[in-house]
Amino acid sequence: MLFQDVPPDTSAYMLAGYAVFFVLLAAYLLSLYIRSRNLNRDLKMLEALAHEKRPPASRAKTPTRPAAREGAGRARRK
Repeated sequence: MLFQDVPPDTSAYMLAGYAVFFVLLAAYLLSLYIRSRNLNRDLKMLEALAHEKRPPASRAKTPTRPAAREGAGRARRK
């Protein structure tokens, strides 16, 4: 007689909890997909800009120091 009470039915709360979990999981996965797509688009744009600004191989030289600066440096050392 003491243990004949039926526990309350909480299956609706369990189903609601699962529904909320899966909705949040779907939103997170959608967010990751959108971020990945935007990063790939930005990477392609940066690569295009890098190729566009590269000088041709024939004109690519290492910069040289001006002669005036070299002479001034020697004068200070003496």
